[in-house]
Amino acid sequence: MSRRVRDHFTAEPLHRPAVGLVVVALVAAGLAVGLVALPRETAKLPALAREAMTTALPQWHTTEPVSEVVYGTRATDTFGETFLLIAAVVSVQLFTRGREGRRGFVGETFAGEEEQNVEDPSEGLDEKEERAREAESAEWDVSTRRRRPTPDREELGAPAPETAETMSVIARTAVRAVAPILGVAGIYLFAEGYSPGGGFPAGVVAVGVMLLLYAGLGYRRIARGVSESLMELIEVVVALLMILLMVLGLVLRGSFSANWLPLAPEETLRSGGIMQAFSVGEFFEVAAGLAIAIFAIMTMQHDWTPERERGRSSAARSQ
Repeated sequence: MSRRVRDHFTAEPLHRPAVGLVVVALVAAGLAVGLVALPRETAKLPALAREAMTTALPQWHTTEPVSEVVYGTRATDTFGETFLLIAAVVSVQLFTRGREGRRGFVGETFAGEEEQNVEDPSEGLDEKEERAREAESAEWDVSTRRRRPTPDREELGAPAPETAETMSVIARTAVRAVAPILGVAGIYLFAEGYSPGGGFPAGVVAVGVMLLLYAGLGYRRIARGVSESLMELIEVVVALLMILLMVLGLVLRGSFSANWLPLAPEETLRSGGIMQAFSVGEFFEVAAGLAIAIFAIMTMQHDWTPERERGRSSAARSQ
């Protein structure tokens, strides 16, 4: 076995394995103690659970105490967690943003391109990475700057990287049949699934449907629905509406996140007052935020390590 192949399969070195084992053992011990100390079915309800049971139905017209705690009694905490998700999405966008051309003095960009052509960053790359880049560039039409429509062009089991834009006919048919069912299930979760309170899991289901359509039908089929500009608009508008929803509770009822909407009968679509509105808003926030983050990572076209350093390290290993 050559040195180059041996270096490729070299395992990562272990750093302080004893410390890692101690931490894992402590976490396992804590989980074991927590499981043993769980109350049995015949145990009395704790004070918090009793308060949620006596508050959910008369004050919020909901039969789900957990939803009442999340979107009612502790709605301010959920409100903060939602905006932490927005902050995380903004961070992902920042780290995945591609290199942008400078807007300095005239000729600066051309001068940078000339310098880059002198020292080709592709020198020293290993053969596997070069083949991957060639396959990726072959999928793009230079004239239109779009991926070439190549569904099912590659033969089954081809050794080279597949360039097909969509999956097989069987997979595409299955996706078309399953996606509407999952979409309806997601709508049910935030509409009446937790009567109300299912906005967060419903948003995750919506993103799962997007990824299913992307995997089966290709990006062009969902490009308009998951465009970054549309998702950002939904994110900002819904965030402002959620802020308004909470602030109106302070203005009309004297407390931030207090209910100011009329309460409909329990187990109906409008039960819970602002709980249902909050749940719907969280559905759009989670769906749009996760879509932005996932597709931003999937379309990231740059590495944090400079190309020349990576090329030199590969050339050094091959010697």
